[in-house]
Amino acid sequence: MAAPGIIERPQIDDGHTSGGGNWIVTVFNNDYNTWDEVVFILMAATGCDENEANIETWEVDNLGKSVVHHGEQEECNAAAGIIAQIGIRVEVTEE
Repeated sequence: MAAPGIIERPQIDDGHTSGGGNWIVTVFNNDYNTWDEVVFILMAATGCDENEANIETWEVDNLGKSVVHHGEQEECNAAAGIIAQIGIRVEVTEE
């Protein structure tokens, strides 16, 4: 139990293993991939739905980049590898 005035972060079991899951995949804008290509590859690489992929694509197009996935390093590297197949610059970094 936390002391008065201290908020403890609740433990949530979301089915993911803990530890090492603090990696991110960042996608950067370019002048040659179409909107639809980016939406499709984000859905394929990260398993997100079309709405989320459109939001992330909007961020890439308008802000120059977007964090498109969070997870374990291996999972992020796999997603980045799929995204990179269409020529998009992608980075995997620790949060």
